[in-house]
Amino acid sequence: MLRKVPVMMPILLLAALGFVLRQQASPPPTEETEWKFAVSGDSRNCGDVVMPGIAASVIQHHAVFYWHLGDLRRIYDFDEDMQHQTKHQASPMTILEYEDTAWDDYIENQIVPFGSVPFFVGIGNHETIPPKMREQFLTQFADWLDAPVLQAQRLKDNPQDHRLRAYYHWVMRGVDFIYLDNATLAQFDTEQMKWLEGVLARDEADPAIKTVVVGMHRALPDSISSDHSMNESPDSTEGGRRAYKDLLHLQNEAHKRVYVLASHSHYYMHGIFNSGYWRANGGILPGWIVGTAGAVRYRLPQNWKDAREAKTDVYGYLLGTVSPNGEIRFDFQEVQEADIPTAVTNRFVPGFVHWCFAENRSQ
Repeated sequence: MLRKVPVMMPILLLAALGFVLRQQASPPPTEETEWKFAVSGDSRNCGDVVMPGIAASVIQHHAVFYWHLGDLRRIYDFDEDMQHQTKHQASPMTILEYEDTAWDDYIENQIVPFGSVPFFVGIGNHETIPPKMREQFLTQFADWLDAPVLQAQRLKDNPQDHRLRAYYHWVMRGVDFIYLDNATLAQFDTEQMKWLEGVLARDEADPAIKTVVVGMHRALPDSISSDHSMNESPDSTEGGRRAYKDLLHLQNEAHKRVYVLASHSHYYMHGIFNSGYWRANGGILPGWIVGTAGAVRYRLPQNWKDAREAKTDVYGYLLGTVSPNGEIRFDFQEVQEADIPTAVTNRFVPGFVHWCFAENRSQ
């Protein structure tokens, strides 16, 4: 029996094709001026509401790309924004229908609104919740994970490397952007650590690389948010501490600028590595958590006052402004209910968008 092709498939194919063409036709700026990029993660629950608002703000700020740090959809249960779409009211989805269409929904309602802005997608732990798995993520998002800029970087590093992975990097105007895969508790494994340390060794030796920005889903271990981070397992704690010390070396010994970004915890926090552990074990890296793209908003940890800044019950993203010398200033850009486009609000049952802003929070 032939499988029925979903009605939305032409939209998804056009979205993927458009992304590839944008990557080819829109090279990064070359003039020695400031430039901007945007990053956040965790867009389950209300992401179909919040992400179009983020997209509008990113476009307004002329960011050269947007970077998503994982947790695209809820998977273990319905996302409220999919349940409350007007089209599902007369005929509610079954859980099988939800699981089959959740990532298609993400592409249509959370990537497409960014239009011509290049979109980089990262894997989070919810991308590995059954029935989903890492291999399915690689297949579904291959057009983004193997975009021309990422493919070119991978082959520049190793002309024989034709294998798609959930970790990747690309260099733009003297900044190396690295995404690490810690979606499952066995990461970082030996293969990924070898890859990462190879990338960092090349960055250390290359005077053209001024800055390294490392993004991931779970924060590296022993942060202020350690209760919800790579401390969740012995393997990930060990791998995360090794990666942290590699980055400390790059910052303190190679004198590169290093910035570390994560999500997983559904709040905004700046200065996440100002913890007793890292003050006593090598030093502090500049670090942020920005799990604020639509997921149910968590309470701040007890020691949140050790951070430089912390907010919850907010949505938004980090806007990075890169100076010609490689220094990056990060500013949190909040997205409020009034920022959601009317066309998006009209897709949902009355009152749902307000629910996302007023009620989508943990106790």
